[in-house]
Amino acid sequence: LSLSLSLSLSLSLRRGETRKTEKIDSDRKKRKEVSSIDRDRGEEREKHHRHNHLQQKKKGKSSAMASKQQVRASHILIKHQGSRRKASWKDPEGRVIMNTTKESAIAQLKSLREDILSGKAKFDEVASRYSDCSSAKRGGDLGPFGPGQMQKPFEEATFALKVGEISDIVETDSGVHIIMRTG
Repeated sequence: LSLSLSLSLSLSLRRGETRKTEKIDSDRKKRKEVSSIDRDRGEEREKHHRHNHLQQKKKGKSSAMASKQQVRASHILIKHQGSRRKASWKDPEGRVIMNTTKESAIAQLKSLREDILSGKAKFDEVASRYSDCSSAKRGGDLGPFGPGQMQKPFEEATFALKVGEISDIVETDSGVHIIMRTG
């Protein structure tokens, strides 16, 4: 009887461990899937930019003409409750974003902007650490883009800047941004 009870208890413990292992494996798989989705979105955006650039060349525009219509910029995006997508590369489930008010996002961005303008911090380092955009991995660099490729407020602010200038707070459906025109 004691041996039977011991075997029964041992099997029961093993089943519990197997369930825990299965749960851990399932959670890991879900995290990898979310990470893969975010990576795919970033890659898709880059393909889109390259495709548009190639389309301009195919339409017979000279590279000088294309460069006049294109700008290059880096940005820092802070998402908030009102952002169209509540997840980001650093907050895949959107838990922090859903608890961030628009006002607190703006306040955070103003503080970061002041640090950059005063020389306390570098734009690319701040973007890498704080931006909710996947471009954070490149210091906020979005690469070159032309008219119609970005949300209108973002595009207008970027085209209005001189190279090296940093925008005030720019609001879009994605969240709030500061933009530095780099080309």
